[in-house]
Amino acid sequence: MWNSYIGKRLKGFGYAFKGALLLLRHEASIQVQASIAILMTFAGFYFEISIVEWMFQIFAIGLVLSIEGLNTAVEEIADFVHPDFHNKIGFIKDVAAGAVFFAAVTAVIVGGSSS
Repeated sequence: MWNSYIGKRLKGFGYAFKGALLLLRHEASIQVQASIAILMTFAGFYFEISIVEWMFQIFAIGLVLSIEGLNTAVEEIADFVHPDFHNKIGFIKDVAAGAVFFAAVTAVIVGGSSS
């Protein structure tokens, strides 16, 4: 069964779910972003935002958590490849963190622009 098309997709989903749990359990930055996402979700219910606003809010939350996860992966790879300080590794990590910054600013704009 696990070698079938559906079996491979289910196996892949399992790996992805495991990765999400690992991020939530071990990464402070993801824990902070997930906490903010929960607060924003409660705020969405409190302010009774529209379906379209929910779509934008969910997209923004997913964007930030996804980019934060990618940032963590980049940092882990960089530390594995070159554990000591190196200017190029520092640059790579800063650029990955910058991507999170863009996603977070976008999410703040989306969250603040509800009518």
